[in-house]
Formats: sequence, C-alpha cells, structure tokens
Amino acid sequence: MSKTKSRGLFIALCVSPALILLFVFMFLPTIEVFRMSFYQWGGFSNTKQFVGLDNFKLLWNDMNFIRAFQNSVFLIVIVATVTFTFAIFFAAILTKERVKGGNFFRIIFYIPNILSIVVIAGIFSAVYDPSNGLLNSILGLFSLDKLQQMWLGDQEIVIYSLAAALVWQAIGYYMVMYMSSMAAIPPSFYEAASLEGASKFKQFTSITLPLVWNNIRTTLTFFIISTINLSFLLVKAMTGGGPDGSTEVFLSYMYDQAYGNSTFGYGMAIGVIVFLFSFFLAAIVSHITKRDVLEY
Repeated sequence: MSKTKSRGLFIALCVSPALILLFVFMFLPTIEVFRMSFYQWGGFSNTKQFVGLDNFKLLWNDMNFIRAFQNSVFLIVIVATVTFTFAIFFAAILTKERVKGGNFFRIIFYIPNILSIVVIAGIFSAVYDPSNGLLNSILGLFSLDKLQQMWLGDQEIVIYSLAAALVWQAIGYYMVMYMSSMAAIPPSFYEAASLEGASKFKQFTSITLPLVWNNIRTTLTFFIISTINLSFLLVKAMTGGGPDGSTEVFLSYMYDQAYGNSTFGYGMAIGVIVFLFSFFLAAIVSHITKRDVLEY
C-alpha cells in the first residue's frame, strides 16, 4: 500500500467515529423530525396516521403557536441587540483602556456563562421575588415603591424579565470573544489614528469594528441559536410558560404539544418550523452583514 493511501486510510479511521456519531445523533433525528411531522401520532402508541401537511395547516390558525413565535422573535431581537451592545462596549474598555483590575472584571463577567441555566433561573427567581426579592427591595430602599412589580407574574413585563436573565448570562461569553479579536489588532493603528487627531469613538468605529467584523458576524448567528435554545430552558425552569402562556417560546410550546398533550406529530411540525426559521434567519443575517475581509 502506498504512503498516500495509508495516510488516507489513517485519516478516515480517525474521522469515522465522529462522522458516525454525527449521523446517528444529529442527521437521523433531524430526518425523523421531518418525517414524523407528516403523521398524527400520540407518541406512545403503535397507531400512526399519515396526514400530510395538515399539521402545518393547523399551525397558522393556532394563536398559542403564533404568540410563542412572537415571543421567540422578540427575545432574539432584544437579547441579541442588548448583549452585543454591552459585550462590545465592555470588551473595548477592558482591551484598550488601562482599567485597574482588568483581569478581575474579565473573570466576574464570564462567571454567569459557566453556571447552569437552572442555577441562573434560581438566582433570578430569587431576585424577582415580589416579597423579599433583591429587585423590589432595592426599589423600596430608594423609596420607589411605585416601581415594584410582580416581575414573573405580570403578563406585560414577564418577557422582559426573562430577557434580562438571558442577557446577564451571555454578556461575558461574547465579551471574551470580542476581546480576543481586539487584542490581535496592532497598537500602531491606534497610535497613527491618534496622531491624525481621531477621537476614541472614531477609532472604535473606523478601526476596531471593521477589524473584528468577522467575529461579530459569527456571534450574530450564535445569538439566534443560543437564544432559541436557552429561552426554552429558562422558561421551563422559571415560569413554565406562564402566566397564561405569555412566556411560551418555540421549543417550550413544541415540548408541551409533543409530550404534554400527546400530539407528537404536531409537536414535530413545530420543530420543523423552528429548524427552518433558525436556518433562514441565520442565512439572512449572514448575507446582510457580509463584507470584504480586511487584512492587517
């Protein structure tokens, strides 16, 4: 056997376990979700009835699904916008400014990312507690009793409470990603810009943002995927979709339909919509933010 063939065989043997696992635990389940979306099935019986696109037709008249869809889109937009703004701001300060105790702040910001989402749900449930919670206690301390709320019990503000928890969890992770890109920018660029009289803000918009743009494009896709996934876990741990379904999101509603109401085929149809929505939204964001790569 030639050296080239033996090398190719060795690479194939090394890669094949990962490909097998990917096929068994990713591709096959995804195909099965698409297949089962065309059936009416309770999930625990042997009786399956092929209904074609009926499950998808039902979705457009399901106001609970539409509300879950709206909540998911709202969280994606709000969490992505606020997280990006704070993450890029703190990354720029900690990277380019001589902040005393900079490493300490990096650790503090990153800690929420290593916590389990269940732990985060417990923390914010305690913070939002209407009787002895930290948030209402602080408002009471400053004589702002009128601003005290049932943060997880009011249908109008509960979605904002969940968004705040998601932002708090994510800022440190994306801040570290942006800092790694900013640290690679040669200091001479900023020195030259300073000599030309450029302000700090002008340097940030003209040097920092363009040179970390590829990293930003990548994180925008992460925002979409992580918000869809983590919002489900947070909703299940904090509100259970309440009050009165006001915090239902894509995956929590899919889970309830598939495993709570024993309408497995209908739940899989929701899963198909979530998959296609995530894919196309990420593709659109990637296309809109595409630009020439700047080299230095």
